[in-house]
Amino acid sequence: MIESDLPHEIVLGRSARPGHWCLVAYGEDGAEQDTREVPGAALHALIRAVEEQAHPRWVVRSLREIYPPLLAAGIRIRRAHDLLLCHAILRDTASLADPVPASPRWLRADPSAVPVSSPALFDLHDETSAVDEAPEIDELLAEYARQRAALRRAPDGRLALLCAAESTGALIAEEMTAAGLPWSTAVHERLLADALGPRPVTGARPARMAELAATIAASLEDPSVNPDSPPRLLKSLRRAGILVDSTSRWELGEIEHPVVEPLLAYKKLARLYSANGWHWLAEWVHDERFRPIYLTGGVVTGRWASSGGGALQIPRSLRPAVRADEGWVLVCADVAQLEPRVLAAMSKDRAMADAARGADLYEGVVRSGAVQTRQEAKYAVLGAMYGATTGPSGRLGPRLRSVFPRAMALVDGAAKTGEEGGVVSTLLGRSSPRPDAAWTAAQFRASDPEADGADERAARSRARDRGRFTRNFVVQGTAAEWSLLWLAEIRHRLSALPGAARPATGSGPVFSDRAHLAFFLHDEVIVHAPAELAAEAARAVQESADAATRRLFLGFEIDIPLDLRIAEDAGKAS
Repeated sequence: MIESDLPHEIVLGRSARPGHWCLVAYGEDGAEQDTREVPGAALHALIRAVEEQAHPRWVVRSLREIYPPLLAAGIRIRRAHDLLLCHAILRDTASLADPVPASPRWLRADPSAVPVSSPALFDLHDETSAVDEAPEIDELLAEYARQRAALRRAPDGRLALLCAAESTGALIAEEMTAAGLPWSTAVHERLLADALGPRPVTGARPARMAELAATIAASLEDPSVNPDSPPRLLKSLRRAGILVDSTSRWELGEIEHPVVEPLLAYKKLARLYSANGWHWLAEWVHDERFRPIYLTGGVVTGRWASSGGGALQIPRSLRPAVRADEGWVLVCADVAQLEPRVLAAMSKDRAMADAARGADLYEGVVRSGAVQTRQEAKYAVLGAMYGATTGPSGRLGPRLRSVFPRAMALVDGAAKTGEEGGVVSTLLGRSSPRPDAAWTAAQFRASDPEADGADERAARSRARDRGRFTRNFVVQGTAAEWSLLWLAEIRHRLSALPGAARPATGSGPVFSDRAHLAFFLHDEVIVHAPAELAAEAARAVQESADAATRRLFLGFEIDIPLDLRIAEDAGKAS
């Protein structure tokens, strides 16, 4: 144990001494209290002892590197500061006149993270620094000092809240991987057999797909057709007089021909077979748990991504395989129309907030008089957030501007800023990437006296594309911040619930007897909870949503309702 007053924060990093770790403790006033160097073999025991007594904020380079071994050893930490994740926020934010300086030593390197197009990410790879030779603890202390100084320079506490939420999200991501999503192999195999037929031998199509392939060949009068090869399929379609530009289901759906129905059915089953078939089950589900790798902030807006397993794309048909252990239940919660509700709140548009009262915002938009039907409301609202300028969305935009002026001014202003090459930010201060070199070059070419019409059209097109991106960035990014706060509140409340009467041993040493978060997808969470605590867990999820709304929007009243259900599996009604 660190021999000092209880530490408020501890920076944890490798020591210059091989095989050793260094812990530097700070008090609540930010003053350094103590330093301890320990051999790696003693680290887990020390962290366990300190965490049980003090619950400090653990400052680490990356929770992805540090936390999984702790969870495997049965150690859960309450608070953390992930320097890599927070560096990205504080490096790029437009909320600071003097942001944290960029450094190649603090670039995130998730191999499967969603790529971000930002020149700053590529201009630094050749940079060298004397810090390359420093032991890690010195790097961590220096970077943490830079980040603390940046947060002190912030005009308010929003960036600090974002960094805290992002770091808590990183804790939750590793905890969900460790606990796993309960998954019934037997149910999954039954669903595959019902849809595809018996498991085929290697290299063969499942029986149902083979039947559909034969029907497709007969419909096209082409025994050589291969529905698994888009180029060959396209040639077969054209030989049959079906003049399409692609084999996408959207384009095929517009065609009247006997081949369309079996072909669309084949494509749907092929997707199930390749993405979540028997091979996927063998690779990703072990001990009745699906353990994907979540990437906190893996998307530039702050949304999460996943690495492998398709965690963010579980098909509806397989959701019944997400099944609680015996004596446990799943508490499933979906947020209704999160992004337009967030837009109403962040813009403080009272009229749009009134339309958002209740379970269906689109019906509220109809009641406002802006449009005549729910379908029109959906087109109009989604078009406003994603920048649609043609079709029903574009036609209905002026009506929204009349009825919801503050909300529309916010997204229109974000689009204009993006078109002009500017940067926009979420409510808490995550900022969009700056334009890349190709965008800037296109604008320069268009402004050249010798520019031709093609140059000008290309520049306008790029500007509009960027405007659509920044228009949506502010809303999607702020919705991601709401979700982070929701997750953090759920985690906090679930930790206060009593232990389980019957353990769920597959959930690992930390969560086998505790209600815990098991899945997160943008606007949906699944909690795995002991059956006797189902009501308490559901209440925690609802209260957490209410708390996240209050904390993010600071008293502005907005309904963000949940569809809450307690069940043995995560299947959804069609």
